[in-house]
Amino acid sequence: MKAVPKVNTDGLYLEDELVDDAFSGVVPFYTELEPVLFDPDQIEQPGVPDEDEEEAEQEIAGYLVGVPVPAGLFHPRFDLVAWEAYQDEPQETFPDLWVEGLSQEEIDELTKPNSEEPSELELLKQRLAESEAENKRLAEESNANQLALMELHMLVLSVVPPDEG
Repeated sequence: MKAVPKVNTDGLYLEDELVDDAFSGVVPFYTELEPVLFDPDQIEQPGVPDEDEEEAEQEIAGYLVGVPVPAGLFHPRFDLVAWEAYQDEPQETFPDLWVEGLSQEEIDELTKPNSEEPSELELLKQRLAESEAENKRLAEESNANQLALMELHMLVLSVVPPDEG
């Protein structure tokens, strides 16, 4: 079994469908007909359509596509017209059948950064500023500790004379 794209009648990707490994090409799938129910209380019963009527009533709901979707598309759309043209007159190179289904404005809307959440760069800048402030505080504290230690040492030296040797 393998997964193939399932598209609507406009070629827009809907979901993946599991099919046999040998599946290839483009095959339509149809809307499901509502079942005909027998109602014993009803005088006229709906007729059961014969096979020809049943096929005529079914509408194509979309297609199963045996051509893999390339990476990098936001909402892939399968070009059914290009596929049909390729089937009518095969070309030397396989055409690009998958295109972007969203407009540039829709893509920009999807990809614009959320103003409520800071970007990764902004978070890194904030962390750097906090680290620099902490480093400065620790350096000042260390200098104050060294100064206090030197003053204490001087005080001890002034009270206790050095050993005369």
